[in-house]
Amino acid sequence: MELFTKLFGSLLVLVYHCFDRIVIHGYLSALTRPEQVVYFFRQVVGVAAVDKEVLSRRTGEYQDWVEAFARNHGTPIEWAEKGVRKEHYVQRWLRSMVRARRYGVYFIFKSMEQGPTFRCTVPKYPTRDPHHRILAPQRSRFTHYYFYIRDEVLGPMAMRVASFFPFQATYYLNGHSFIEQELNRTGVGFRKNDNAFLAVDDAAALQAAADRLSPAIIRARLDYWTLVLGPKFCARERKQINLHRFYAIAQIEYCRNFIFRRHFPIHKIFERSCEVGLWRLTADKISEIFGSRITRQLKGKLSTTLEQIEHGHHVFRAYWKHAFLKQYEKFSTFLRNEVCSNNLADFGLKKGLEHLAAVREKFLQVTERFATFQAQCLNVHVDFPLLQRLALPISVGSAKYPGIKIHDTRMIRLMQVLLHAGAQLGGWRAQQLHDALLMSFGLSAKRYGLNQLRYDLRKMRAHGLLQRDGTRYAYRLTDKGAKVALLFVLFHQRLCGPLANSLFHHRPDANHQPSSKLEAAVHKADVSIRNVIELLEAA
Repeated sequence: MELFTKLFGSLLVLVYHCFDRIVIHGYLSALTRPEQVVYFFRQVVGVAAVDKEVLSRRTGEYQDWVEAFARNHGTPIEWAEKGVRKEHYVQRWLRSMVRARRYGVYFIFKSMEQGPTFRCTVPKYPTRDPHHRILAPQRSRFTHYYFYIRDEVLGPMAMRVASFFPFQATYYLNGHSFIEQELNRTGVGFRKNDNAFLAVDDAAALQAAADRLSPAIIRARLDYWTLVLGPKFCARERKQINLHRFYAIAQIEYCRNFIFRRHFPIHKIFERSCEVGLWRLTADKISEIFGSRITRQLKGKLSTTLEQIEHGHHVFRAYWKHAFLKQYEKFSTFLRNEVCSNNLADFGLKKGLEHLAAVREKFLQVTERFATFQAQCLNVHVDFPLLQRLALPISVGSAKYPGIKIHDTRMIRLMQVLLHAGAQLGGWRAQQLHDALLMSFGLSAKRYGLNQLRYDLRKMRAHGLLQRDGTRYAYRLTDKGAKVALLFVLFHQRLCGPLANSLFHHRPDANHQPSSKLEAAVHKADVSIRNVIELLEAA
């Protein structure tokens, strides 16, 4: 992270990190198992037979209450339409609440969804107890209510409540909304768009507000809205069975945000980061960033991809188990690195809400390692003495190896394959490398033989660019080798590639005087590249 700030500090306006989207499940711990439900109705409520009618009565009472609540408060209540995003649909009601400076429920959606409930059946054979019923957990499709709330502490949030026993609730929060409420309370000026702060009068106050989001604050607000909007239990029922909800984190996102002064550097940084990530973010690097070791028992994904699904921009993702890192640009000057987890057990963390501080610490380390990796890969374009040293021959013991030159096609191909080493966790054997080279570049074994590859591998190892995997004859790039390979490949793809035809096949006439600025610039670039190659050849 320090290296990233050192490289781009002069271009940055603001850097902050915080929780983004948080999804929390709320369980009625005393009513999650069939035997607990039977005890509740028989011993607390006083119902002899716990059958389908008893459970349906509770559902009907709650549904009637929701309809009455919406009618009494003038709150819109509608069925969710297929293909319509609920968050976008309710925005005009939220804006009305913000303008009026009011808090509370501003919209209710009804949706048919799968959820946990109980199935009640009569025993096949008679029993001593005529009121005995078999209760079994199941998942079925029934009505869920989405309450859209503007909370005075957490800001805009959503609460989904199942209308069937055991009335599981799900809460959708956003850390940026909490920060907004905190800054408004302390009188700190800011500019915010969607879930991103683009400017703030006091950066320290912004970070302090983000760090104040705690389990105690979240639990207090969730308990309040569950009491107001959740299914109703009388005081006697609550007292006898100790009805309270256990809050567990189902999905959580933690982001590190970089706000730049202008759009040009952020676009180039993101473009280069995507290229480097797809080349260099291999399986071992992904596991290193997430702070774990790769084993054969690894469950879930382990890959990188480039998608175009959010905000109309490309999104780079690195998947690991049931979590992933993503990076995307937004609002011209906003760059975000974000880690998202759908199962905290992947990180050795507990899902209880009280463990939120441990989640923050763990995810902060992951985003720091990701930013450091990117900075190391991006910082490969200024060391021209390195190119001169690599071009010189080197002696190792009694053996002497030639230099590695930036225009050596064989070395460029080998480096490019080594950078795509994500599928080889234990390094590449020579035969595997040879097969990959022949297939990737359409070469024949006669044109590029296995002995030629072994010669190139020895040359790279002599220059400290390659290392063996323990005592095995399997090779992987060193840290220096990764930087050199990135430098060579990027140099050829980003600079030499666009000028290759004019440089090697259709060179400009030295006596021709360009009549336009574009032709003059191309002519000048051709001369410069030729000078660089001649200097390297002379070295």
